[in-house]
Parts: sequence; structure tokens; C-alpha cells
Amino acid sequence: MRTGKHVLTTAAVTVVCAVTVLAAPGTALAAPGPTPPPSAPGASRAPATPPAAPPVAPDKDLEAVRRQLDGLYRAAASATEEYNAAEEQTEKQNAEIVELAKKIVEGQEKLDRLKDRAGAAARSQYRTGGLPDGAKLVLSDDPEDFLDGTGRVIQGQRATKGLLGELSRAQQDLKTYAADASAQFEKLEANRRTKAAAQKKIEKQIAAAEKLESELEQEERERLARLEREAQAKAQTAWLGSGVLKDLDAEATDRGRKAVEYATAQIGKPYQWGAEGPKSYDCSGLTSQAWVSAGRAIPRTSQEQWRQLQHVDVKDMRPGDLIIYFDDASHVGMYVGDGSVVHAPRPGRSITVAGAGTMPILGVVRPDTAEAPEG
Repeated sequence: MRTGKHVLTTAAVTVVCAVTVLAAPGTALAAPGPTPPPSAPGASRAPATPPAAPPVAPDKDLEAVRRQLDGLYRAAASATEEYNAAEEQTEKQNAEIVELAKKIVEGQEKLDRLKDRAGAAARSQYRTGGLPDGAKLVLSDDPEDFLDGTGRVIQGQRATKGLLGELSRAQQDLKTYAADASAQFEKLEANRRTKAAAQKKIEKQIAAAEKLESELEQEERERLARLEREAQAKAQTAWLGSGVLKDLDAEATDRGRKAVEYATAQIGKPYQWGAEGPKSYDCSGLTSQAWVSAGRAIPRTSQEQWRQLQHVDVKDMRPGDLIIYFDDASHVGMYVGDGSVVHAPRPGRSITVAGAGTMPILGVVRPDTAEAPEG
């Protein structure tokens, strides 16, 4: 479940297809042998034969499991970013609806005041406008007074016309606010449905991965972890071997240093999808909050970080820059120097420092465009 302001209900979903690898030959437990006949009275008992240990899956089968787990957690990461995007939009729309509600109330109050003024003007004209202008001139003792009065009437008519125009505009504004509020409510409901669908995807993929891992023997889990470390080391070695860091010597800006300090201070805290701290984080929750702590608000999701922030070449990156991973920009880590990133890996893992090249890099983005200090 989510922590802090994001409280969600977790539903465990069983996915049968996720454990097909473990049902393959070579992974089943050994069948028990036949039950020995009872010993004759007084006969000596032979020492009991310990039960055979279940066969351990060969490395090639565990490698298939590792790849399957990677796929499940990758799918969960993509769904998590979908959820985060919908959550961000929901919060934005809630705020916009609140502002529109304020405008509707203020607009209605203004409309009521204008109606009162229009009613008063109509009553005044009714009281003073009973005689035609010719009769008023005959009955007037002073023609100049009559002309002054006529001028005031014309001014009053103009004011009334302006009042009616303002009244009409206020009514139109109210209609616009109401229509905008209705549209925002529709978007809000659509994003709530998107969040719910993404949540189901996340829970489904995580439950499948957890079930897959739970079927492994302890020795197999240890060997699986070893295979994962070996795969990461191989990828990091290949990345470093490409010479990408050969000329990399840029220093962090003051803000970049603060962001790195925040992110590395979270090392050891658990990954939790949808979380933005302070007790747990997902990948983009960690990077966005690190930069908020440095005084720079950035997009919440890794996809939006990739879309909105300045792109820089890998050879030009500096500590504090964000490395975006995978073709769908579903993961992000913060570069901390020396070819490493700090990131929140996946469910069941804690925030850690890892080789920047252990995952397929999509590109690098820079939250802080200020010039770094000279070395």
C-alpha cells in the first residue's frame, strides 16, 4: 500500500502463467519412496534414510526465471509511472475545480449585486419618467432646469445600458465557469479510472513476481541473486568499456550537490510504488523530491522528466543529473559521479547506489541549467 498522502488498498492477484517456468521438468520435488513394511518384533531397525533433497534448478532455468522476474517488475514500473501521472493530474484538476468553484460563488454574488442595481435603476426611471418631454417643458418654471434634467436622464439611460451590459457579461462568465467545472470533473473521473487500472496492473505484476520467487528454494534464491549481480556487473563493465566516462569531469552545481545529498541520505529506505517519502520512495518519487529539497520543482514522473527537462549528452553529465532508463522512460536514477547512480530499484528492494550502466540508458536530463563551478 502507499504511505503518506497516498493511501491505497492492496489486492493480491494470482497469475498462473507467471510460474510456468517452475513447473518445468527438473524443478519438481522428488516423489516419496514406497513405505517400508513394518519390522518383525525384536528385529533390529536399520537407520532411517534421510529424505532426498529436492532437485535444484540448473542455472539456465534460473536465468529464465531472472528474465521473467525482470519483465514482471518492469511492467510494474511502467504501470507505476502511469499511476503517478494520473495522480499528478488528479491533484491538479482538484485544485482547478476548487478555483472554479470560488469563481462561481464570486460570480453569483456579483450577478446578485448587478441585479439589485438594475432593479433600483428601473424603479427610479419609473418614478421620474411618467410625463412626456413636451409636458415637462411646459410645466417647468426654468427651461434650463429642464435641459439639465434631460441631460441627467440621458446619463442615467447610458448608465443603465452599461449596467445591463455588465449584467449580461456576468451571466456569461457564470456559464463559462460552470462549463469549465463540468469538463474538469469529467477529466477527474477519467484520471481516477486510469489510476485504478494502473493500480490493478501494478498489483498483478508484483503478486506474480512474488509468487514466482516464493516457489524457489533458499539455495535457488541465493543463486538467482548471484545471477542478477553478475548480469548487472556485465552490463556496467560493457558501459564503462565503451569509454563513455573517459572525459567526464564536470562538477555539480550547488543545487546539484544538495539534490545528491538528499538522494544519498535516503539509501536503505524501502521502495514503495507511488511513494514520495519520507519513509519510502519509488524511482521518480526519489528524484523529484531530491530536487525539491534543492529548491527546484521538477515533474513527478520519469516520463515527464524525460519530456520536459533539458537533455544532455551522457559524456557531459554531472552529479545531480537524472539518467532515464528503458525505451518507455519507466525508470530513473540520479547520477552521483564515478559512473554510479542512486535509485529506488523495485518492490522488495531498498534505495541503493548502483552502476549507471546496469540498465539500458535512454538518455540524460538536467534539472538545473545553472553553470557548474570551475574545477
